[in-house]
Amino acid sequence: VIAYEVRMAWLAAQEQAQPAVEHEEAPYPLVDDLERFYDHLEQTLLATGFIRPNHPGQVMNKLRRLFTRARPESQELNILRGMLASIEQQNKGK
Repeated sequence: VIAYEVRMAWLAAQEQAQPAVEHEEAPYPLVDDLERFYDHLEQTLLATGFIRPNHPGQVMNKLRRLFTRARPESQELNILRGMLASIEQQNKGK
């Protein structure tokens, strides 16, 4: 019983000694932002020939599911949009 009480007191002291770290949650994009991203993605993939104009649905549905599971933050979505813009720029030069 004494060992138990000593252990409980030690654990309580450890909890008080360690400051609680608050995790600030990063902002997530709005639905409209995601839709604009999906439109941008589809247009870029069409322009590069990655998806066929007459069958974009299957690939785009899979990509939507992928990004829904990934749940990118706003900043991550902006990085992806920047990548798409860079691909578009390179594609225009050819």
